Amino acid sequence: MKITFAKLGLPATGVVVVSARAGSKLSTSAVKLDKKACGALSRAIRASNFEGKKGQSLNVMALAGTKLDEVMIVGLGKANDVTELEMQRLGGRIYASTKQAKKGIVTVAIDAVTDSKMTAADIATEIAYGANLRSYRFDKYKTKLKPVDKPSIKSLTLQCYGFANARKNYASLRKVADGVFFTRDLVSEPGNVLYPDTLAKQAKTLEKLGVKVQILSETQMKRLGMGALLGVGQGSARESKLVVMQWNGGPKGKGKAAQPMAFVGKGVTFDTGGISIKPRAGLDELKCDMSGSGVVIGLMKALAGRKAKVNVVGVIGLVENMPGGNAQRPGDIVTSMSGQTIEILDTDAEGRLVLADALYYTNQRFKPKIMVNLATLTGAIMVALAGHNAGLFSNNDQLAERLIRAGVEVDETLWRMPLSEDYDKMIDSKVADMKNLAGRHGGSITAAQFLQRYVGNTPWAHIDIAAVVLTETDAPTVPEGATAFGVRLLDRLVKNHYEN
Repeated sequence: MKITFAKLGLPATGVVVVSARAGSKLSTSAVKLDKKACGALSRAIRASNFEGKKGQSLNVMALAGTKLDEVMIVGLGKANDVTELEMQRLGGRIYASTKQAKKGIVTVAIDAVTDSKMTAADIATEIAYGANLRSYRFDKYKTKLKPVDKPSIKSLTLQCYGFANARKNYASLRKVADGVFFTRDLVSEPGNVLYPDTLAKQAKTLEKLGVKVQILSETQMKRLGMGALLGVGQGSARESKLVVMQWNGGPKGKGKAAQPMAFVGKGVTFDTGGISIKPRAGLDELKCDMSGSGVVIGLMKALAGRKAKVNVVGVIGLVENMPGGNAQRPGDIVTSMSGQTIEILDTDAEGRLVLADALYYTNQRFKPKIMVNLATLTGAIMVALAGHNAGLFSNNDQLAERLIRAGVEVDETLWRMPLSEDYDKMIDSKVADMKNLAGRHGGSITAAQFLQRYVGNTPWAHIDIAAVVLTETDAPTVPEGATAFGVRLLDRLVKNHYEN
């Protein structure tokens, strides 16, 4: 679907989208079209329950006096309903309603909303962004799709005053959407296609955008002493990898201004649970256990794509957790890169082992100003928060507050969970420095306490995304499937607080 911007001027063909405010007050473009159609829009409104409220829409087919296939009237609601997020959601709903347009041509006429803080160009930008986000599909393995099963929409044109500004502003958002789509693609791939080596190669493609990418082999990780990460992957025929991505768009040199931000992702490309094997139900979804790494890759693509003026490091630990003859056993003790020893009580509590070495390596090598990790870490967070929020744990109030605010702004919301010495004691081991499982109670918290032992005094946040990486229903800007939760959130964090 091609998205373009143009000056106001109602087209003669295809599908046209116009708006109304609360109380069924038609926009200027809608009034013009209504007159041209001899009052057809007004009659349709009177015959329906449409009142111009936020989220409402009314489709009018084959208007007499025009050659249009359809007119869609969308409700904008009241002035305080015209927000960035609501306009993105509106864009998603417009796409969903018009994607099967017969001629494939859709035009959205956007008039200024005089009592809103958003200009017509702002509204056009966000509608375009929302429509783009909703247009995502993952059907590369479907070989017999019929035309009726595919979207027929070819072009979406947004008409408004100041359309050149809308085009310019959308160009940056489109790069963020590219990162979102890349993450959704990676998370959607099956485990026989995406494994540590192939996922590392996907990260390597970011070099085309100016990202410096380094891939560490198992031999290199052994030299560094990454016994925690390597222990997880030793039962697999696939070699584990550690990928380091660097985007240097900010100040040069070694001063505090040039200090990078760091994002670290868990990349278990398939998680059987290892020797502590998982039950069969839902096992197919464990291809998504690399979602944290997928978000970090997508974020790096978004930042590099829009030429963000910031220095960022992305580090992902990539393993496959399999119950092979050489697999790690419950009762084993491994030594992490930090020198701390870990008693393995459950080989299915593997993500924290991968992140332990990845976090320590990142902190020691790059000395970042902040460090944020993402992981589908625990089922416990799904029990606690369902699919409505991701769990947030942090040793720094300012960083936590900034993440929460960024999440609200992009509709990827976080709920902060506690950390304390009492929880930390729960992972002490009788035979090693710590154990990788503390029991059923407070499972997501004790997992976060485990990670905190590897970050030192660096401002750090852990985002447990286990409950939000997949959705079974369509949302306005997130179709069913992989969500890429975290890409927009972290891009907004960077933009709000760390970009020059």
